[in-house]
Amino acid sequence: MALSKYICDIKVNNIYQLIVINYFMKTLKLSLFAVAGALFLSFSANAQQVAPKKDIKPSGTAVTAAPKAATTPNPDAKPTGLTFKEDTFSFGDIEKGKPVSHEFTFKNTSKQTILITNVKASCGCTATNYTKTPIKPGESGNVTATYNAANPGSFNKSITVTANDTELNKVLTIKGKVIAPETAPVPATQN
Repeated sequence: MALSKYICDIKVNNIYQLIVINYFMKTLKLSLFAVAGALFLSFSANAQQVAPKKDIKPSGTAVTAAPKAATTPNPDAKPTGLTFKEDTFSFGDIEKGKPVSHEFTFKNTSKQTILITNVKASCGCTATNYTKTPIKPGESGNVTATYNAANPGSFNKSITVTANDTELNKVLTIKGKVIAPETAPVPATQN
């Protein structure tokens, strides 16, 4: 009888031990999942932040610099060798729905051949065309801006010219006022 009592005590003790071990294992698994989830969220939140670049001064101290914007040119950059006859053109009053164009002419006043690499209007209502061949020193070319007025009111649009001789872009401007076309009066019908 003593042996069977001893075996029962062992079974009961083992069951309690198994229950306690299972409880701690479940608690440990939940804790590990919670820690892993917190780390994942922390890493994904940090991945979206961009650390500012650091510039090293000659003294060896690091200085945090603001990230450069795409439109910030080099302060030492020289202006383009393309000399435009005018930077701004006013169409005055134009009629809604009737496209108008202006040709900005320029001359290469530098000692090198220049190529216009891009011309971009500030909105989709302005189309551009430009001299796409290399412009040798002393030669002339043009940038044409065509504005299609869709809405009445004043407008002021910019055209950005990028050339291969400088980091500085040349900005041209067209402006004017769109007036709605006058509509003819509808004749009254008689019965």
